[in-house]
Amino acid sequence: MDPFFVKGAQLFLSLSILIVLHEFGHFIPARLFKIRVEKFFLFFDVKFALFKKKIGETVYGIGWLPLGGYVKISGMIDESMDKEAMAQEPKPWEFRSKPAWQRLIVMIGGVTVNIILGFFIYIMIIANYGEEYTTADDLKYGFGFSPIMETYGFEQGDKILEVNGEALLDQMDFPHMVMMRDVSQVKVEHADGSTEVLSLPEDIGMKLFKSGEMPGVNAPRTPVKLDSVFSGAEKVGILGTDELISINDVPIEFKTDATYALQKNRDSIATVTVMRDGVARQFEVPLGDDKMVGVGFDFEDKDYVMPKRNKREYGIAESIGRGINYGVDQLVDYAVQFKYVFTSKGASQVGGFGAIAGLFPDQWDWLSFWQTTAFISIILAFMNILPIPALDGGHVMFLLYEMITGRKPSDKFLEYAQMIGFFLLIALVLYANGNDLYRWITGG
Repeated sequence: MDPFFVKGAQLFLSLSILIVLHEFGHFIPARLFKIRVEKFFLFFDVKFALFKKKIGETVYGIGWLPLGGYVKISGMIDESMDKEAMAQEPKPWEFRSKPAWQRLIVMIGGVTVNIILGFFIYIMIIANYGEEYTTADDLKYGFGFSPIMETYGFEQGDKILEVNGEALLDQMDFPHMVMMRDVSQVKVEHADGSTEVLSLPEDIGMKLFKSGEMPGVNAPRTPVKLDSVFSGAEKVGILGTDELISINDVPIEFKTDATYALQKNRDSIATVTVMRDGVARQFEVPLGDDKMVGVGFDFEDKDYVMPKRNKREYGIAESIGRGINYGVDQLVDYAVQFKYVFTSKGASQVGGFGAIAGLFPDQWDWLSFWQTTAFISIILAFMNILPIPALDGGHVMFLLYEMITGRKPSDKFLEYAQMIGFFLLIALVLYANGNDLYRWITGG
């Protein structure tokens, strides 16, 4: 099946599960506190619904606009903006008639379910599949590093022994840690076998992000040779049978050397040297928007195409602790990455449904599906608790104000806040999905 449809199907199923469970997080405490729930919908039923059925006091249904879902709680100012109902005297079964602490529990219910669901999925994954890791010994040729990382003492081929004084079990965690964690000291083993403790500045992640060198660690090194040419390299006459010698005077022995060469020299033209029939030839290759030369590689060390992945098994009790810790790490890392969003470069990379769909693999794989679903559940929890009117976090913000001051914001104020928040969210959705569309059109 076409990867587009596979990704789309996974996205649809994942979001459907998460939306329904999120809304149940509001529905269940509302019913426990005897608050009437008028509607429970997967997707939005603007003008009409694909399906709906009334059971008791609640209409359950599926809308046609797949931008989320909702529960319509009686006596609550929400996206329905039911001003007529709010103009009437409060009824005992309405949201607004209940104590602030009950209303707060109803509002944080969706986020709570998303957090618990994300943690539960991680626990089950670890219990059933264990965890994979790559040791320093498994990393045969070490890592490649970007030019900025070299300025702090890293050398091509280094392996990571310790981070902030603690042994690093999985080498593949290090690139992510540099961008998302507070990494101040790193003990490395150089290619010659010597060890050294290197220091990194507090803002290393931002330096790498703004420079375009993120994550600063150019993947494990693998020996390669020129295999094919396309794009700019093909146009200037480089052949797939040539022996690639260097790019911008950087010798190319490992695949990461090519990345390093382009990071070190950011001109719009790359100087590529090849050997053909025993004669060295030099070509000036124009770089497109993707800043790629247009060369394909074959691996020379067939026994080492990717680093070995070991597996650690966990018992049920261990899985619970490890799954929760992993979920917390994912939540904290996602919150930290927002510092990159609030830059001009980061704002241009904000994505919508296309970006979310891109998290799923091209072929259906249940492990990847559940890993991605758990991550999206964590994202939804974080995004929904932001103190923005129209989101759960906006309602929570006003409820906390009421509980602290003893004064409830007026219905008129809440209506205006809801409208402003709603339009802000629509603008954000349009912007994010517009970025997806632009990248699809331009191939960026």
